[in-house]
Amino acid sequence: MQPTHSVNCEPLKSLVRTVPDFPKPGILFYDITTLLKDRQGFAKLIDALAEHYIGKNIDLVLGIEARGFIFGPALAYRLNAGFVPVRKPRKLPARTVRVTYDLEYGSDTLEIHEDAIEPGQRIVLVDDLLATGGTMEATVKLVRQLGGEIAGLAFAVELDFLKGRERFPDLDVFSLLHYSE
Repeated sequence: MQPTHSVNCEPLKSLVRTVPDFPKPGILFYDITTLLKDRQGFAKLIDALAEHYIGKNIDLVLGIEARGFIFGPALAYRLNAGFVPVRKPRKLPARTVRVTYDLEYGSDTLEIHEDAIEPGQRIVLVDDLLATGGTMEATVKLVRQLGGEIAGLAFAVELDFLKGRERFPDLDVFSLLHYSE
């Protein structure tokens, strides 16, 4: 069951472009760049994400490279919270902690500054899309390694048919736009 929110986001789906056979044949790609360029659509999306977390004493919003960098700072601003980037390897200048995780074909690594999170801080992790959940699962591990308290996982889009939210049975997973195929 999906959480309810007072901002009706269903009309935002009309602002998301679908691109068949991208990045490979048989994949239907949900391109949010068309939503992002619409000032009212983007504002409505950020407002709806923020509404879910207002009053929950959020200290930090973590955005996952690269599209989490689009939503993260705007959401952090609305929540009066700080913003922390989660980056690919060797992009952060100070000492980092890292986690390597498996992909369909290979692996990837994410890093965060080792002093980015203080133990007990309440954190929302944000990304553009929840598909299988592998990238977010790796980010959850980073936050827990540094002692942060995860207040929620926020996504603009969720591909329900890939069942990524099942990786997070103990966390508040909040997505605005749902696609069943």
